[in-house]
Amino acid sequence: MPQKRKFEPDPEPETSNNAKYHPNAQQTEDFGIVLRDFYPPEMSNERCHAYTNGILERPIESLRKAYIETTDQRNAIKANLAVVHWFKSDLRLHDNRALHMAYQVARENKIPLIGLYILSPEDLTAHLASPARVDLTLRTLGQLKRDLGELDVPLYMETQESRKGIPKRIIELCQQWGANHLFANLEYEVDELRRETKLMRLCADNEIRFETPNDTCVVPPGSLSSQQGKQYAVYSPWFRAWLVFLGENPEYLELSEDPGSNPGDARRVFGELFECQVPGPPENKTLTEEKAARMRQMYPAGEHEGLRRLEVFLEEKGTAYDEQRNFLSGENTSVLSPYFASGALSARTAVVQARKANKNKIGGGEPGYISWISEVAWRDFYKHVLVNWPFICMNKCFKPEFTNLEWSYNTTHFSAWCVGQTGYPVVDAAMRQLNHCAWMHNRARMVVSSFLSKDLLIDWRRGERYFMEHLIDGDFASNHGGWGFGSSTGVDPQPYFRIFNPLRQSERFDPDGEYIRHWVPELRGVEGKAVHAPYERGAGEVAGKAGYPEPIVNHAEGRENALTEYKRAAQGGG
Repeated sequence: MPQKRKFEPDPEPETSNNAKYHPNAQQTEDFGIVLRDFYPPEMSNERCHAYTNGILERPIESLRKAYIETTDQRNAIKANLAVVHWFKSDLRLHDNRALHMAYQVARENKIPLIGLYILSPEDLTAHLASPARVDLTLRTLGQLKRDLGELDVPLYMETQESRKGIPKRIIELCQQWGANHLFANLEYEVDELRRETKLMRLCADNEIRFETPNDTCVVPPGSLSSQQGKQYAVYSPWFRAWLVFLGENPEYLELSEDPGSNPGDARRVFGELFECQVPGPPENKTLTEEKAARMRQMYPAGEHEGLRRLEVFLEEKGTAYDEQRNFLSGENTSVLSPYFASGALSARTAVVQARKANKNKIGGGEPGYISWISEVAWRDFYKHVLVNWPFICMNKCFKPEFTNLEWSYNTTHFSAWCVGQTGYPVVDAAMRQLNHCAWMHNRARMVVSSFLSKDLLIDWRRGERYFMEHLIDGDFASNHGGWGFGSSTGVDPQPYFRIFNPLRQSERFDPDGEYIRHWVPELRGVEGKAVHAPYERGAGEVAGKAGYPEPIVNHAEGRENALTEYKRAAQGGG
């Protein structure tokens, strides 16, 4: 007999200690995985399966229901004195779906368009935003304010201390400005979907029409399904379906026009809004002066820089991308992820420009361009997964049974991994690159995630958190997906019995040790191939004198331990 569907949006943290929580919830909390200031303890595996089986209502379903149930109210609303576009992770003018819709309404009614941005310190903390990511966002806001100002469009920015108060505050601002239309691009994380569901109903009750178009993904979540009518959990067939969908629906690759000059006299009616300044970062998200200067130099802010980098990459490196992308020197990567993450560059624009470079093909043609389009498409894939399996946004992995694995919570090993002192040169080089650049090569991300979760058997979620707190391109869906791959707990992972050998990865993707010697200066005196494993290849004395540590774990032993634990968890061991 089929189970009866029960709608349970789960809007508030649960406080009772019951079966909704995982038996190891306290361990994950103590190790800094579940942030109890904002969220309930770790949920049970059974609750994850209830989401998978459709017994619990997914947040996207709650939003869609609110959208349908408020349709008549929203359709009856007429334009008033202004139109508001709420900027979130879409800090650009070019190819911005919701901004374009807002501008169209403003132009049709000859009323001012107002830009809005709300900084939420609680959201930044709850979502583990790195200081580098916050810094890039604020710098991008400065550029966006200047670009909007040239169009006579004000950008009002403020800090909202209570994350729960954001919907109410937006209503207050719209009423203050006489705006009956509010536009914002849809975000797919659980907190954001629940907030927008609340705001949808609140707006309708206050005679404000709230529209949330899909913009972040090239192909919106829910558009693709397997022959069984289900969401894909493996990338390759999903990507084939993605290509077919775009071939059959070319309008999804049409770029939205940039807004023109403000159709209303905003400077006369809302002159004070033009004087608004970019908020400062919260104290816990502030960079040192030295690192702030480095970030400005490495990652200039705004969509103009994002578009420039895209053009240069496609012209100078695109054709070689497929062959060269895995080499750790990083010379053939685009380093566009910070601009995707901040919304300064849309994934749609990237695909369209790559297609143009590839003689208007997105399937077939130059392998380098197709390979890069495929990498951009991973961002869509992981967001599709997030929408269908929302519990992965709640400190759980796609394969909940691996939560039962007997993870290690060795703080000494974890600290060594964080600072690049594991005694494995390629791992240490990668972690030092992250700590210095707030960015890491994708191949290196795979290596260090496998090392933490397999060699050290440390709960992968602590590594996931460390990445988010340090990456300038921290995107939850992509970060979680990458860690799911490296730890063999997510969608389309490497099978748990395939464990990266850090030495082989190092020799294959940093053959001359260039990457290692750059980031691990203690090993610059080590000659030849010994740089990949100095203590095993006769260079231990040189490495030791330079202060480089011996390996903190034996890879072969770590591999066997991982195989044992993963097998037991996969077979249902407690």
